Amino acid sequence: MPGADQIYHRLFSHPLMVEQLTRDFLHDAMAAGLDFQGMERVTAKAYGQSGARRDGDIIWRIPTDYGSDIYLYLLLEFQSQSDPWMPVRTMVYQGLLWQQIIAEKRLKTGDRLPPVMLVVLYNGGPRWSAETSLERLIALPEGSPLWHWQPQVRYHLFDMGIVPDVELAGKRTLAALLVRLEQRQRPETLVPLIDAVIDWFRNHPGYEELKRLFTDLVRDAMAEAGLPPAVPGDLSETRAMFTTQIKTWREEWTAEGMAKGIAEGMAEGKAEGMAEGRRQNQVRTVSRLLERRFGPLPAEIRERVETAGSETLDTWLDRILDAPTRDAVFEE
Repeated sequence: MPGADQIYHRLFSHPLMVEQLTRDFLHDAMAAGLDFQGMERVTAKAYGQSGARRDGDIIWRIPTDYGSDIYLYLLLEFQSQSDPWMPVRTMVYQGLLWQQIIAEKRLKTGDRLPPVMLVVLYNGGPRWSAETSLERLIALPEGSPLWHWQPQVRYHLFDMGIVPDVELAGKRTLAALLVRLEQRQRPETLVPLIDAVIDWFRNHPGYEELKRLFTDLVRDAMAEAGLPPAVPGDLSETRAMFTTQIKTWREEWTAEGMAKGIAEGMAEGKAEGMAEGRRQNQVRTVSRLLERRFGPLPAEIRERVETAGSETLDTWLDRILDAPTRDAVFEE
């Protein structure tokens, strides 16, 4: 299976992914009136500190409604921590891109440089903490007359790990699904997420390359959830196997709790102790699954679970896996 850098490079080499990323999350770029029908991939000729060409970066030239072009420069970052000198790096890359445009004689006498929007796509574990503008890195006091001579460079940080749920709600694009897959998912929340990926490709035939890449992303997300890496190659088969695994986990938790309840009941020598031990385990299992599927429980829901009978708890256990909302679990 290709690594994360290869997957992302291939993902954002596809114009659909770039368009959806821009529409969903790069609102400043959208305000420029982009014409995605005329977008064109640009071969990067910038070089990194090692002297090697930065083939991992992706540049798209996108026409605008007012006749000029915008260069959307995507820097793919997979390092384990943020880079404190990223504003300096982006300044260099932007300058090299402009030099490339000038050298290729794309500009006529009197033309001005095309605008560039630098976007850092970051999917590392620790949250990005580096500055996003060069100004904060320059050792000058506020109000110094030398500020007039300093370069003004800024990049847009897209840290996928901190995109809030409210921003993702209602978005059914591949870009939004990518963000959700990159955010660490609980096993129970992966089932509807995989369903959403399957539905997208079922409703949008013809994107086989993207489908293969998203299958790899689903595998990565499942591995993060604790499943073994050897999984079927088809998305639907993967979903079915994952659902079976979750049910197995639930049965193991229930069996473990029943054994504990029986042991407690036998120690007390009372049949009601056995029953109560089993019920208490059901309470713990229902509470645990609800929290992992739908988040922290309100006090009234927690009280309702803790006071429910064994048969009612069994009914809720059966519903948790497929219920679209927490309220659906408790419907009469």
